[in-house]
Amino acid sequence: MLAQVDAPSLGGDVTTALAPNSAPLTAADRCDRCGAQAYVRVRLSSGGELLFCNHHATAYRERLQSEGAVLQDETARLEERAATTER
Repeated sequence: MLAQVDAPSLGGDVTTALAPNSAPLTAADRCDRCGAQAYVRVRLSSGGELLFCNHHATAYRERLQSEGAVLQDETARLEERAATTER
């Protein structure tokens, strides 16, 4: 017979929310709209997350910000990439 052990109560509420991802975007991160490489991560006020290429981020930016979304914009990397390929 197995003995039953009571786990100590830690108290407080438990949440299933994930910590916001602030890691840099990689080539594996794809736009949720068209599948191109993502350069913008959008954190929605509801807790969701979207990834967009520069084109779609520009198209939806104003609306997303008016809804309280937070944008992690890495589009400056496009200019860095263009500068290195022009050499």
